[in-house]
Amino acid sequence: MNIRINPSLAALAVAILLSTGTPFLAEIGFAGASVQAEEEKKKKQKTRRVPSMSEAVYKKLGTGQEAIDLKDYVTALEVVNGALERRKRYNENEIANLYNMLGYIYYLQDDYDGAIREYKRVAAAGDKIPEGLETTTLYTIAQLSYVQENYDDALKYMEIWISKAVNPSAAPRIFLATVYYQKKDYERAVEQMELGIQIAQERGTTVTEQNWNLMKFLYFEKEDWNNVIRVLEIMVEEFPSRTNWSQLAGVYGQQGFDKKQLYAYEAAYTSNMLEKQGDYTNLAGLLMQEEVPYRASKVLVAGMKAEVVKRDVKNLKSLGQAYQQSQEVDSAIQAYEEAAKLSDDGKIDERLSYLYLDDDQFGRCVESATDALDKGGLRKAQSVHIVKGMCLFNQNKLKTARTSFANCRRVARAEEDKSNQRICGQWITHIDRESRRQEILSAASG
Repeated sequence: MNIRINPSLAALAVAILLSTGTPFLAEIGFAGASVQAEEEKKKKQKTRRVPSMSEAVYKKLGTGQEAIDLKDYVTALEVVNGALERRKRYNENEIANLYNMLGYIYYLQDDYDGAIREYKRVAAAGDKIPEGLETTTLYTIAQLSYVQENYDDALKYMEIWISKAVNPSAAPRIFLATVYYQKKDYERAVEQMELGIQIAQERGTTVTEQNWNLMKFLYFEKEDWNNVIRVLEIMVEEFPSRTNWSQLAGVYGQQGFDKKQLYAYEAAYTSNMLEKQGDYTNLAGLLMQEEVPYRASKVLVAGMKAEVVKRDVKNLKSLGQAYQQSQEVDSAIQAYEEAAKLSDDGKIDERLSYLYLDDDQFGRCVESATDALDKGGLRKAQSVHIVKGMCLFNQNKLKTARTSFANCRRVARAEEDKSNQRICGQWITHIDRESRRQEILSAASG
């Protein structure tokens, strides 16, 4: 079974960031020196003395914010750029706050390059600005750089942020994992992801299905199948779904855990989670392999009733085999008859001829054997001639039965099949004797 786990994480990473409480793009805003990253709310604040903000700059920022609220970005840019033309009058903190607003305006206009440029100017102010503004800006640069596929900068600024954060939550670790993934550094990506999940579990915060998906993808890339299985086993317990169960079953099968693969599919089946034809046919195949044919037939019938499993030659043949092995002869015949009508070769008709012979339906046996020979595509045509001859013999049609065995001997001789050549010869001898016996009896009675 092919295991389909899409390793592309660009879109997934953004979705994860939005779901983890990380101050990602949609949360970027301007609050001047009072801006605090979520991590900074939890850490013990160090005292940092920064230059104070003058009333003049505070008013400029207020005017700019009013324009932003009205989505009048042209006016907002004019206000901020006008103030920056007089930057020599301002201290580092005031200038950084103006750049911060400028970056936010560019961000709102989807100019990420411009936003990153201005936010880098804010971060460059270092200890001249409040810690909250510095750390939030570092995080923002990292995430905007990620969106711009500048993974080196994303990693650089995220590591700076980590060095300044005290006891960070799971979210930044998960973000770092996505960055390392994009750089194809799977070892560090897994390390960060494991750490992020550990932190979340220790703090009793939610580890989302997206988080586990990212972990699964990373181990998949490393071909670390034991850990892929470990993660999937967690996922089917906490987030049971058809996708998770089928992927777990697929990896079990790939690693040779056939019993576990069967149990995984069974669990999904009993929970009504099978949605695709392959789900039903894989489960039925595993059940046949484990010699539980009756259960396999029930699974295939359920899939056909749900109109998920097609009533085509392959599936009807599988259904017929399941019925046949579970001694449900009538049902097996019905399935094979439907399959035979759709089949271009005579293999299924051949199966039917054997079933009819065993069920003493000699007329139908002859019909199916004839159809099989007419369609062709048989592994051993001589075997079908034997079945046809036996069914004719049982109908006491000795002449045509002899013809079938003669055809068998001819084909067997051409293929150097000495075994069937001998068997057909013995049948011909037996028919000749029976014909003479019947002739004698007929003459005596007449």
